[in-house]
Amino acid sequence: MRVALYAESSADEAALGIISEAVLGVAIEPVGHAGLRHRGWPAVRTALRSILLELHYHTDAEGFVFIVDSNGSTPHLPAHNLADAHDPTCRLCELRQIALAVQRQVRPRPHLPPLKIALGTAVPAIEAWLLCGMNHQVSEATWLNGIRQGQIPYSRPDLKNQLYGTTRPSLAVETEVMTQRASHLAANLQNLRAQFPNGFGALHADLMNWK
Repeated sequence: MRVALYAESSADEAALGIISEAVLGVAIEPVGHAGLRHRGWPAVRTALRSILLELHYHTDAEGFVFIVDSNGSTPHLPAHNLADAHDPTCRLCELRQIALAVQRQVRPRPHLPPLKIALGTAVPAIEAWLLCGMNHQVSEATWLNGIRQGQIPYSRPDLKNQLYGTTRPSLAVETEVMTQRASHLAANLQNLRAQFPNGFGALHADLMNWK
C-alpha cells in the first residue's frame, strides 16, 4: 500500500511505518512528498493543508499517516471527539480540522479514491510510546495526572535518556533504537493502545477505518 508518512524526524517515520504496517496488516511502500521540510509545530500546522493537496492531486498515495508530539500542549481527550467539541489548544483537534477542510475542498481524483488520512499525537513525545512495556510509569494516564496536579511527571530529556541512554542521541542511534522498539511493539499493539488510548488510540482507529 502506497502511503506517505510524516513525523518529527526520519527515525520517527521509520518507527511510524512499522507500527502502521502492524495495524493495517499490509506492507507499506513509502511515498515521498515535497513539503513538511521544516520541523516543529508551527511549521507543520501551516504546511499541512498544502501537503494534503499535493498528495491528493500530484501523487498516487493511497494514504497519509501523520503523528506529532504533544509536548506541553493540551493532550487529546475523549471529550474532544464529540460533535463540535474540538479543543483549539489540542494539536490533534487542530490537525483534524485542517484535514477535514481539505477533504471537503478537493475534487475527486480521476483514477484513485480519496486520500485516506490517519492522525495521532504522542503524549508528550514518540519516545513515550516506544518505552511502552519498558517503563510502566510512562503513560497518558501518568502524564494527565501529573498535569492536573501541576507537576510534570517526566520530561522529554528524561524519556530520551531512558530510551537511548543519552539525551542527545545521533540520528543513527535514534533510528536503530526506534525501529527495534517499534518492531517489538508491533507484535502486540494491545499494550500500546492501553497505555496511550487517546493519542495512539486515535491513530489506530483511523488506520482501522482504512480496511
